[in-house]
This record gives sequence, C-alpha cells and structure tokens, in this order.
Amino acid sequence: MDSVKALNLNLRKTLNKGSVSLTNPAGCPSINLFLFDPDVLQGPLSHEEAQAVVAEPAYWSFCWASGQVLASYILAHPELVTGKIVVDFGSGSGVVAIASAMSGAKRVYACDSDHDALDSVISNANANQVNVIVIDKLDKVPEDIDLITAADVLYDQENHLLLDYFFQQSKQVLVADSRVKTLPSKHYDLLTVLEACTWPDLNEFEEFNQVRLYISKNGQ
Repeated sequence: MDSVKALNLNLRKTLNKGSVSLTNPAGCPSINLFLFDPDVLQGPLSHEEAQAVVAEPAYWSFCWASGQVLASYILAHPELVTGKIVVDFGSGSGVVAIASAMSGAKRVYACDSDHDALDSVISNANANQVNVIVIDKLDKVPEDIDLITAADVLYDQENHLLLDYFFQQSKQVLVADSRVKTLPSKHYDLLTVLEACTWPDLNEFEEFNQVRLYISKNGQ
C-alpha cells in the first residue's frame, strides 16, 4: 500500500469522506506536506464542520499555526539546529522535524503517541527528501538531546508539566503556542510573537493566529 492510501485510511477513521493531498502551508511554503484536503467537502469548511474536525483526533492532517511558525523560525535560523540532536515532541504532521532536518540537524527524532501521526511524519519526510526517525515516547531517544521542539502541546493543562520536563531532558528547548499567553514555567523567556493560521484554514478565532515562541533559559 502506498503512503497516500495509508494516510487516507487513517484519516477516514474519523472523517468518512476525508482524504489528503500534497500542499505547502502558507507559513512555511518550502515544505511539502500531505494534509487534509478540504475540497473533498465541496467547498470551504463550515463552522460546524471545522468544529467537528477539531473535536476529532486526526491532528496530524492539519499544519497548525504554531507548527508553521516554529518550522519557519528554524528555517530562518538554522544555527539553532545545525549539527544537533533534535527531538520534535508532539510532532503531528512532522513540519518542525522536517524543518530541522532541512536546516542541517545531525539527527532528528519525531515523537508522537499517535501512530497515525508517525505514519504522516514518514510520508512527509519522504516528500521532502529528508530523514526523520519516528518514536512514540521521549525516553526512546538513545542519545543525549541537544534541542527539544514542541508546538501546540499545551492545550491540556496537564501537559504544562512537560515544560519543566523538557528543560531537564535537553540542553535547549523551543516552544511555540497560540493558546497559552503566559508560559507556566520559570525556565523560559518569550523570544518573539509571529502570526500564522492553520493550514487548511479552520476559521479559528484570530487570537489563535498569534503564536508565541519561547526559548529555554539554558539555551541563551
């Protein structure tokens, strides 16, 4: 079975008519990604359809605003990853992992507990002709970590504990988030605020298009 068929089967676990197509997110157009194709729904997503998509777990089939911002920032600042061991946590489509590989990382791990997402990462890495290693738990990385990246992983308050965990596990951490305005950890500083929107567009509230990028204090 080819990768597109496999991704379509994964997507249809939650969207019966869903399918993916190769596209380039507006926030990082140099990266190719197999993402949800809104044309199969015969026009733009309605508010109700968008809410239904958000409620379902196929997050890997969208490239979220924070992922685009973090990927774009890495592409613009390759010195953050060049020659380093990078782990992208909650990788989803793999956009940040792919950006790290494209920017000269020594080795890139994409970590996600959703195995459908890992299928997506593999397909998308192949589409960009880069190598990314997929894992489902952070403790499966067999070497010291230079950089952990994480985009949009703070949607659940229980996940806020990850911030201090990342800080302990890596020499440097980059976190991007569009929903948490004040990061609940003393170990991070605000680096910049940039704008993007989910691709394909889910017509989210404009406030969710403002992405805050944070860097760990040990990385400055």
